[in-house]
Formats: sequence, structure tokens, C-alpha cells
Amino acid sequence: MSATRDSVPSEPSPEPSSEQPPAEVAPAEQPPVEGVSGTWPAPVRRPTGRDVARLAGVSQATVSLVFSGAEAGRRVSEATRGRVREAARSLGYRPQAAGRQLRLGRSGMILLAVPNLQGPFFGRVLEGVHEEAGRNGLAVVVSSGWGSATLAEAATAGRFDGLLICSPDDSQLGELPADTPAVFLDADPGTDRARPTVELDVAGGMRAAVEHLAALGHRRIGRLRSSHAAYTFRVRQAAFEQAVRELDLDVVELGVSLNDGHRAARSVAGRLLERADRPRAVVCDDDVVASGVYQAAAELGLRVPEDLSVVGMDNVAVAALLAPPLTTVDLPGEELGRAGAAALAALLRGERVAPVAPLATSLVLRSSTAPAATAPAATAPAATASTR
Repeated sequence: MSATRDSVPSEPSPEPSSEQPPAEVAPAEQPPVEGVSGTWPAPVRRPTGRDVARLAGVSQATVSLVFSGAEAGRRVSEATRGRVREAARSLGYRPQAAGRQLRLGRSGMILLAVPNLQGPFFGRVLEGVHEEAGRNGLAVVVSSGWGSATLAEAATAGRFDGLLICSPDDSQLGELPADTPAVFLDADPGTDRARPTVELDVAGGMRAAVEHLAALGHRRIGRLRSSHAAYTFRVRQAAFEQAVRELDLDVVELGVSLNDGHRAARSVAGRLLERADRPRAVVCDDDVVASGVYQAAAELGLRVPEDLSVVGMDNVAVAALLAPPLTTVDLPGEELGRAGAAALAALLRGERVAPVAPLATSLVLRSSTAPAATAPAATAPAATASTR
């Protein structure tokens, strides 16, 4: 059907005028474009402490006291502090953090040391650290591949106010200077009893994974375990061994380097699944390894979960994107990061930090597991089973 438009009468032509045309106005000056010489306008001047002092009717020293921290600010009356802050707000004044930190002997930065920047779980940890650090006026720098000497140098060079050390490998641990504020995440609480440690209940999560498969009738369990010498993986291994012992299960285990990623996981998983006595269920030390199991299974013509049940650990984004979605143990990385950053911020304020109970984990039930003898009738919705 053709569209129609209401007709609009044309405007009458203007009558000729005897008035002279207005004088030509020079066009407004335009900013220079690429290839044309010229200058950019100067940036707008930022308001200074002197501007705030003039508007508030106080001295510049008083403005400095108000913005120098809680202790110094108490030397100024509440009414004057309010007047100064209102003047600063109206001018859009922001005290320069660098100068304040220099006076306090602080850099305003903390270092988060993780084993592998490419590990998706550590992205969850960073998210929590960044959120809590921001609440405390701290910036976060992330590093991986560090050794004990590198970490000790970072602690003494004055670039960072404190350290967050996450899931350290045994070779990465060394003596830190006694005056360095540091918090350990997902680490052995006996590593340094003078410093706080925030743990995850990885043992509870591993037990839940094994018990889930046993409840589905699986009596022979495969396991792809991390080959790294870190406390968190020793705890997972001990919990796995205890669970299979108590449930009287047969086990086939192979080690895999988590830092080598998906390709290494697929290769090791292929060796496990090519065995004549291959297990019909596999527990993996993280979700990236589990994704390698999926690919190895597909290459061998095996279906998940009809031929092979798979359970991961971490509950990173890839777990829900796999087909079928992966049953996995949720490790609350964001909560771990927030708790660690809060503890470090408290240390930097000179406060004592109370011990933190291990953070609860949970088994997230999706569609990658099925009874040992039967295939699932339909895809089940995601559910959560607490491990505590």
C-alpha cells in the first residue's frame, strides 16, 4: 500500500525589501583539523585550594587541614569544615591525592598478585578487590608470574601500600618485610600467622561434587587434578581422596597444568577417555579443564552427560555457556576479593583484623551430570546445593 502525506501549503515568498542587508558577520573560530596548522584552546583552569579559601573566607592552611585526613581535620571546627567543603563542592574542587599521599607516606595503590592473569577465576577476585578498594580510596595493580624475590622487592620499593597475595604456589612464597601490610587469599592460614588469611571452603565443595556423582550411581570416578604445588589444590586433593575412600569408589587420576589452559586440558582428558576402562564421570580442578574434557569427549564421539558426566570447579562464565551447561562448584571469587581488600584497608588504617571464617562454597547443578545407567529425560534447570 502506498503511503500518503498531508499536503502542506508552501510559504509565501518574502516581499522585496528596501533595507540594506546586514553586515557580514565573521564566522566563529573553529578548532583546527588534521592537516591544518593552528592551536587548540587552552584547558580550563582547575580550581585550587586558594580559590576555596577565598570563597569560604578562611586561610589556605585551614583548607589543607580539612582535606588532610581525619586527625588533622579535627583541629578545625565543624562549622568551618562545613563551610570549606561547601565552597569546594560549589567550585568543583578536588584535593590532589598525590600531594596528600606524599604527606602521609602512602602511594594510594595496592598490589594484587595472582598466579595467572588469564585464569577466569582471578577475574572474579579482581572484581571484588576493585570494588572494595574503591570504597577505601585505593587503586589496584594486578601482577602474575611473580616469585618470592619479586614480591619482596615490590613490598620494599614503596610503590604499594600493601599486598594481596592470591592462591600462591609454594615456590612463590618467601619472607616478607615485617612492616609490609599483606593479606593472603585462598592460601594456607599457617603461611604467615602474623598476617590475615581469607580462605575458601574448597574442601566442602570437592566433597559435594564427589557425593553428587556417587548419588547418581557412579562407582568409578575420573579426576583431572592440578599439577601445581599450591595449598588450595592440596586441600582439594585431600578432600577428594577422603570422599572416595568413605564412599568406596574407584578412581583414575591424571595431572594437568592449569596455567597451560584449554589445549593442555583437552590433551590430558583425551588420554583419560581413550582408556579401555574409562570412567563415566570426571571431576576437574577448574572449569577450563572441564571445557577441555567436553572437547576431548566430542572428538571421541562421547556425549555429555549421556556417556560422560562432568563436574568442574570455580563457576566462571564459561560454565553456563558450555553445551550442556556445566555442573560446577561455585567459589565466590568476588566475595573473596572484597573480604581481602577490606582486611588490607583495615591494616592500612592501623586497625586489628579479626580472623575471617572460610567462605562457603556451593555446588551449582546444571545439565552435565546424569545417572550412571540412564540418560536424562530433559534438561534440568540450574539449582544450587549448599556445601555447608
